[in-house]
Formats: sequence, C-alpha cells, structure tokens
Amino acid sequence: MQYSTFGTDLLARSLAGTDPESSPLTHLSVIPSRREAFADWPEWVPEPLREAYADNGIERVWTHQAQAADAAFTGRHVAICTGTASGKSLAYQMPILSTLLTEKNATALYLAPTKALGADQIRSVTAVISGRPEFGHLQPCAYDGDTDPEIRQWARVHSRWIFTNPDMLHIGILSHHAKWRQFFRNLRYIVVDECHHYRGVFGSHTALVMRRLLRIARAAGGNPTVIGASATVAAPAEALIRLIGEPAVAVTEDASPRGERTVALWEPDFLPAVTGENGAPVRRSAGAEAARLLADFVVEGARTLCFARSRRGVELTALTARNLLADSAPELVSRVAAYRAGYLADDRRKLEQAINDGELIGVATTNALELGVDISGLDAVIVSGYPGTVASFWQQAGRAGRQRESGDSLVVLVARDDPLDTYLVHHPSALLDKPVEATVTDPSNPYILGPHLLCAAAEKPLSDAEIDSWDARDVAEDLAAEGLLRKRKAGWYVAAGVEPHAEVDIRGGIGGQVLIVDTTTSQVLGTVDTGRAMSTVHPGAVHIHQGETYLVDELDLDDGLALAHPEDPDWTTSARETTDISITSVIDSRTFGALTVAFVDVDVTHQVVGYLRTLRSGEVLDAVELDMPAQTLHTRAVMYTLTPEALADAGIDEPRLPGSLHAAEHAAIGLLPLVATCDRWDIGGVSTDLHPDTGLPTVFVYDGYMGGAGFAERGHAAFLTWIDATRDAVASCGCESGCPSCVQSPKCGNGNDPLDKDGAVTVLELVSRQYLAHA
Repeated sequence: MQYSTFGTDLLARSLAGTDPESSPLTHLSVIPSRREAFADWPEWVPEPLREAYADNGIERVWTHQAQAADAAFTGRHVAICTGTASGKSLAYQMPILSTLLTEKNATALYLAPTKALGADQIRSVTAVISGRPEFGHLQPCAYDGDTDPEIRQWARVHSRWIFTNPDMLHIGILSHHAKWRQFFRNLRYIVVDECHHYRGVFGSHTALVMRRLLRIARAAGGNPTVIGASATVAAPAEALIRLIGEPAVAVTEDASPRGERTVALWEPDFLPAVTGENGAPVRRSAGAEAARLLADFVVEGARTLCFARSRRGVELTALTARNLLADSAPELVSRVAAYRAGYLADDRRKLEQAINDGELIGVATTNALELGVDISGLDAVIVSGYPGTVASFWQQAGRAGRQRESGDSLVVLVARDDPLDTYLVHHPSALLDKPVEATVTDPSNPYILGPHLLCAAAEKPLSDAEIDSWDARDVAEDLAAEGLLRKRKAGWYVAAGVEPHAEVDIRGGIGGQVLIVDTTTSQVLGTVDTGRAMSTVHPGAVHIHQGETYLVDELDLDDGLALAHPEDPDWTTSARETTDISITSVIDSRTFGALTVAFVDVDVTHQVVGYLRTLRSGEVLDAVELDMPAQTLHTRAVMYTLTPEALADAGIDEPRLPGSLHAAEHAAIGLLPLVATCDRWDIGGVSTDLHPDTGLPTVFVYDGYMGGAGFAERGHAAFLTWIDATRDAVASCGCESGCPSCVQSPKCGNGNDPLDKDGAVTVLELVSRQYLAHA
C-alpha cells in the first residue's frame, strides 16, 4: 500500500492474503487533519449562557459558529454549511438561547427531517440549560407523532422552544394555527436542520410548508429569522432561498479540527458459477462484503458503523457479522447490533447509549444514524452501497473520528452491483474531489403547489399578491374552476367542505395513498402512493416491513388497500412493465449535428404485466404474468435523438439498434444520481429505434413523479457530464456482455432484453462526440 495510516492498518486484516491483482480495493486516499480556528464570544451572548457552556466544557467558539450566530442574531436568514461534528448546533443555540433569556415572551421552532435527530437536539439543549434557574422557563419540548396528546397540549401553552418535523408542522400545527397564535406572535427563530435532506418531491413539499409557516407567523405578528444547517449541500444560501423563498446568506468556512481520514473504495468480485438474468454474471453482494468487513473491524477493536440502504439489509448485515464472529471470536457476538427506524423509542435510546459507551463495537444501521445524532468515539464507517448522493456519503463518513483522541478514522465504500457504484469505485475523483450536489426542488410543480394553495387558503385567505408571489395564478384559477377555491373581493378562500391538509403527503406521494395491511392482524404496515402501488405491492410482491417479510395477496386501488400476509420466501420480486411515452410540449431543444437534446413535457403510460422472482444469490427463479390496468403519468423528461445515418456510420446497424439504445438508457438512469440528488427509483426511462413524435431513434429519462421533480431538468443542464460518466461506467465494467453493474436494470419492464453493452458504449461515444463537435 502507498500509505501507512490508522485506516490502512485497520484494513490489513481484511486484505490479508489477497492477491494484489484481484484485490477488491480499487482506491485508497488520505484526507489530512485540520487545525481549529477560534473566535471570541459575540458581545451579545449573556454571561449566564457563557457560564452554562463553560460548565459543559465549551470555553471558546470556532469562527464559523460566531459568524453564523451573529448573522442570525442581527435578523438575517443564514445557512451554515460546515462539516459533520463542526458544532452547528451551538451556532443556532447561541442566538436562540440569548434571545429567549432576554426577551420573556420570545419563542423558537426547530425542524428536523427525523424524530431521532429532533430528540438528540433536545438532549443537547437540555444539557446546556438544566439545573440553571434562569433557563427554567424555556421548557424545550418535542411535538411529533410520538408525543402524548396531553404533552402536546401542555407544550403549545408553555414551551418556548418546540422541536418538531415538517410533517407535524403541516398536519398538526399549521392546520390548527389559531391555537398557536401566541407562539407564532412571538416567534423569533426557525431552525431547519440537515437542509440537504430536503430535496426532490419531499423538498418541494417542505418549501411550500415553510412559505405557509412564515406567512402565518407574520400574520400573527411575528417576524422569525430562519437558520438552516447542513454538513453537506452545495450553494447553501441558494438552497435555503429555494426552501423559504426569501434572501439568505451562507457561512461555509469550517474552522473546527478534524483528524486524518483514510478513504477506501471497494468492489466485490464476481461469484463463480452464479448467473443472473439472461446469464449475466453476479457480484458478491455489498451486504455480505460489508458484514465481513464489520466483523474484521470488530475483532480489531475498532468501533464501527456500517450503513446499509434498507432495514432488511441492516438486519442481514448485523446477523451475518455476528455469525462470522461466532466462529472466530464468540465473545464479541453480543457487541454487534442493528439500529434502524421502526424500533421502539426506548430501544433506540438504549442502543445509542450502548454505542456511545463503547458497549457495542459494531452497529449496522440505516441512514437513521446519518443525520446529526451525536455519537462519538467511532473509528470506522462502512458504507454498503453508494447512498445516492455525494452529500449523504460525506454525511455518513463524518460519523467516524468524532471526539476520538486522535480523530483519525477509516471510511470504506463497498460498491453494489449498480452502474453508479461501479463508476465511482473506478473514478474516485467523481466522489472524492467533487463538490456536493445542490438540492433539487421544484415548488412550482402544479401537482404539489395546488394542494398547498388549498392548505394556505384554509389557514388564511390568500391575497392576489400572495398568489402572484408564489407564481400560482394559473394553478389557483384551475382550482377555482374545479370548485375547490372561491375568488372573492377579500381574496381567495377554500370552498366549503374542503379539508385539504390530510390529503397532502409531504414525504413524496402525489395523489392518493394505498394502505398496506397485514390480513392476519389487521395491522397497517405502511403506505405507498397510488402511482407506485402497482409496481411495488402488486399481487405476489414481497413487501418488507421493519425487518419482517410479507407477501401481497391482493391490491384494490378503488379502496386503496394492499392485503398481505407474513411469509419469508428465499426470493425477492421486481415488477415488469410496458411503457409508452408521448411528448406533449417542448420546453427547450438544442441540435448538435446528428444529435438533438431536449427538455420536454411528456405523458408516460405504464402497465405492469408481471414480475420476476429472484433468489437472494441473484439467480432468477421464474417470471409470473399479471393483468393490471394502465396508468398515465404527466411528467418531464430529458431526451436525445440521433439520426440513423450517424448511428450506422458508427457501426450500429438496424439489428443492433434496439439493444444499444436500451442499454444506453439503462446506464443513463443508473448514472443520473451523479448529477442530480435522486435515487434511480425516482426516475424512469424509455428507448425506441423509431419514436412516433420524433421520427428518430430516441432515448428518454423522465421524473417518476406527477408534474416532475427537477431531476430530468438537472440531467438536461449537466447533459455532457452525465453522458460521459455513463459511457465510462459501461466501458470500465469487467463483465463481457452486460450485468447489473453496467447496463442491466432491476426494474426493466422488458426483462433486460435486448441489451447490447458494446453498442451502448458506441451510442454514448457518438452522443458525446456530436455534442462537443457542434457545441
């Protein structure tokens, strides 16, 4: 190895005896340590608050903390974007606690995307103010779905600092804002923690909830300042501006200390004698490889978090690591555990305490521990599968090295069998040298904006000026035509009998919801929006809930019910569907010789026609046919066309054309998250050798949400970067004719047939050449 560091020494056990020529380690780099830079306490911080921090070991503040706190205290909306464990909590606590201490009626509101993070921040504040009489009247309190009704009522009247989430703000606070009038009248600060989490449809919904919050607070007489916090987001001021619709400033220079961090990229090898769909090779799973690393690190005494992408993956990783330890170090089996959403609150707290105390050495977790929950003293992080964005990767990586004596740490990214993972482990600069992504939101999406207009009008009639400031005139008039809004002299009112709040799912669903019910207990297992129900909870689908597996027996879209029973098959399911796409309008189009690139409105018609059953090894068991109704999605797409002549000149003749375009489309879907903050399941694609609307060979990649979510638009804006990365990912894959790491898709409606890997590389090279030659 070229480095000798804490991280490489820790990796040595897992690499012992490995032939360098077949090593899973594709890249190793070291990020050097950094020294801190201090600032004086702002003059406006009261002495009792300085003393409280001193009693908690904080004698001085870092410069970024002082800058962000000062901006907020002087009334400027501010986004603080510095690394994990850089003390962002202190930056917003300073102005809030100072104001609450000196202004007897002032209030504050804290928003987090997860309950665990909100609970952690209450503990952080309580640690500062507990036992100090001057802070006794502040009563910071949680107000979320886990809060007892009696405590909610008490908090509304007595607490001056409420900790909640966007969901409860929307459904439990703004819908009953009259009861909160006193709180809103005195609202001085709103904290929006982990801003990078608010992206896509969830981010667009949250942006409109924030606009409604500011509107109601000001109508009550308040004038709150918004403080956004995130360890990882590009253009943080712009991100906060998109979220709240008002000017903001940013603080980005991180003055906190950081230990040396070793980053390793790891690609599991192909499994011998195992084939997947259409005979494609199958790699050793990222989960199995991550579990082996977790067990190795635990044996070395390294306190380790292993992030997996699903609850089931978390449970399997922990179980596999414990089984490995049972053979090699049985005394350590009890020191490995799983942590994920779905556990009881008391169990989660016990696990967090066991991690902090060192009682647990290895923990497999979902991204429930990605966001700001304060867990210190960790040595290593294993990321099992790229988490979808550079922002999330660094957020997870930052969990290690916090408050250890040296601060040195190791981070290992284990690649899944996925085009984007394959690309990143072979092109490390795209991950390690790339700025984090800007969040993608589109609050102007009429399918999102319309329901929020109804909520806003129900909360307080909307004026024409407000309608125009939200750029919502057309949407408002459409709602009025449907009889949902009423235009009067005094403004826009919600129609009698319309109660819109309960119809809005801000976590991403657009349209109705389908309840997933266990028929043996009548327990509601969860929900899925109607648009995705037929591909995820169709009859025969495997559904996983809190680590338990269910089989879906029936899907009733009219009643909004999917009925399932507990069963634990040794296979998973993936829907197969046919898709037709038509262009309804062209937003932007550019021609580059034989290539045309466009951003378009489209209608996408899906019909689920069956599903595959796939063994956990990756081997396909069989295909099952279904007869399901068709659905049409009105959304947005990025598309490109090529002339048949240019394709033929490049060596793609008519017989090769369908497979080449199909493979290029699959790979492009897999790589779009490189330039847009999305998951491949947020988007879809269609390719055809002759599309009726263009008359040419055409490839579409579209947003999988009604009205669009901004992802296709980002792909259009970063088209060449996206296409070049897609070509490199396919070309660098070690398989012969295509596999899940390059051109096969787990959600292909055509069973990944036909696919031409070499043809895809040729198509993508042609696209790039034409673009560059005629740009």
